[in-house]
Amino acid sequence: MGRKKLTTEGRWIAAVMACGSGAVLSHRSAGRLWRLLRTSGGPIEVTRGRGWRAPSGIVVHRSPLSDEEWTARDGIPVTGVSRTLLDLAAILTKRQLERAMNEAEVLRLTDVVSLPDLLERYPRRPGTVALRAILSAEDGLGGPTVNDFEECFAALVGEHGLPRPRFNADLFVRGRHLNADCLWEGARLIVELDGGAVHRTPRAFEEDRKRDRTLTAAGWRTIRVTWRQLRDDPDGVAEDVRLALRRPGATTPTL
Repeated sequence: MGRKKLTTEGRWIAAVMACGSGAVLSHRSAGRLWRLLRTSGGPIEVTRGRGWRAPSGIVVHRSPLSDEEWTARDGIPVTGVSRTLLDLAAILTKRQLERAMNEAEVLRLTDVVSLPDLLERYPRRPGTVALRAILSAEDGLGGPTVNDFEECFAALVGEHGLPRPRFNADLFVRGRHLNADCLWEGARLIVELDGGAVHRTPRAFEEDRKRDRTLTAAGWRTIRVTWRQLRDDPDGVAEDVRLALRRPGATTPTL
């Protein structure tokens, strides 16, 4: 009422209201609301516990939905981040699902119920195999050890003819003792090898940013490289390091 053209958010909340009590935005529509997906178009998707005759342009999914599996965002009832990813696992490719999960991590989205909890709750839902495989890889199950990570990066340095850095180098910066994974002292450059299992916790996130701020203020530059980047795009990582080495930072930092 009061306007001729609805925004996307207006259409979403109208769709939820049109589907009756207990309906929430879900699947691709929820993914867009949480900014996990960038695709647009297609019908609006809604989930409710009981069947409902869907109005034109709306897809209604019938599925159990506990109170902790949904929330409200921008005033719109929507499946929580974890439940949204569980639903998306059934309809996205594995690569698309990985991107959505990565967006959730980058955006620091949290939920009252975890993905492992939902997998235990719904063990036979479509997409759970792919979801478990991605979670296992990201949690380091079968992934690289710290030494493996350093050895792979050292091999990358050698294969691309880059100057060899000092590994696990000690630094004293503005009264703080820091340890750099890979350090090129002449270029004032540090590469940190970030394992997700260590660097994804809120406490580690804050500490890493404090550390980067301290190093930047002292004239150092930091590049963070994840295992996935090193595995999937080694040439891109090497080229970025090469360019950074050609652009030395401050020559008279205050330590």
